[in-house]
Amino acid sequence: MTGNRTYRTLFLGPPGSGKGTYSKRLANRLDMPHIAIGEILREIIEQEGELADEIESYVLKGALVPDEIIIEIFRRRFERDDVKKGFALDGFPRTLRQAGMLDELMVSLGCVFDYVFFMWAEKEDIISRIVDRVQCENCGAIYNMKDKPPKNGGICDICGEVLHHREDDKRETVIERFEVF
Repeated sequence: MTGNRTYRTLFLGPPGSGKGTYSKRLANRLDMPHIAIGEILREIIEQEGELADEIESYVLKGALVPDEIIIEIFRRRFERDDVKKGFALDGFPRTLRQAGMLDELMVSLGCVFDYVFFMWAEKEDIISRIVDRVQCENCGAIYNMKDKPPKNGGICDICGEVLHHREDDKRETVIERFEVF
């Protein structure tokens, strides 16, 4: 990080527009946490339980998880010490109501966003990016089977684990997520 400067950044845009790629790069470069709603929701789903089942039912349909659940998840995340040195927030808010709730949360924490980035790509490009995307569940590396394939078929170049398509990366779900956006 440059000096003692704190960077609170927000990346907005439709699914597949590049928010995750660029927010992760910035977070790594500035040594601050990358906070992505999609990753947080997938972690909760893996833990299983009533909340996990409820969240999974929305995610698999491409629907938005209810605002009250999402804002509570973020409230808990922003209570952790690592965000004091800044953060790159990726993929939230997704509605005007969520934006208002996020503003209230930021005010309650006594902070504002230093930078807001809006990412965009055409619908067909987004669908292609996501449908052809595979990810390593071990190290998180992401590949595109058309544009950036792994060197050894379905094996991660970084850690050697098998790559997987995410359950919510089906064409119908991607189209629904884009329309909801």
